[in-house]
Amino acid sequence: MTTDTEALVRRAYHLAEGDVLEVQGFVDLFAEDGVFNGIGGVSGPESYRGEHLGDVVAWMGKLLPDVHRELHRVNVLGEVVAIELSIQGTFLGPFETPAGVIRPTGAKIDIPTADFWYLRNGKVEVFDCHIGFTTLYAQLGVLPDYASAVAASGPGR
Repeated sequence: MTTDTEALVRRAYHLAEGDVLEVQGFVDLFAEDGVFNGIGGVSGPESYRGEHLGDVVAWMGKLLPDVHRELHRVNVLGEVVAIELSIQGTFLGPFETPAGVIRPTGAKIDIPTADFWYLRNGKVEVFDCHIGFTTLYAQLGVLPDYASAVAASGPGR
């Protein structure tokens, strides 16, 4: 049996699918003071509010135009929904990094993710999205530069 809370969250995922991608519809599911916390991004944790609530959805749609979220486990406790999922798609869009743009490779991407949705009065108050960026980087062929990290740490640091 699906609750109204679960149905709202499933609607958010539907609107963020590559073949739908209704960014404004996704944003409209949030409370006026709602926040989307992207955990573990390229530049670390980021929070989005207001007109920027759909930024990650639009970014992911560019990166993986056929983006799909495969929901593995959905747990509902009142107005809290915790989901284990995979974000899947084909790397066909540019991936901008602080060092420059990684060009699309056509690689199939399958990123482990954990999402936590906190609702209030039928709207999303907080959405915490924990994406497995280390897995994404490996699938894109972006390997860690351990030598630079070791050199930067130097003696006495």
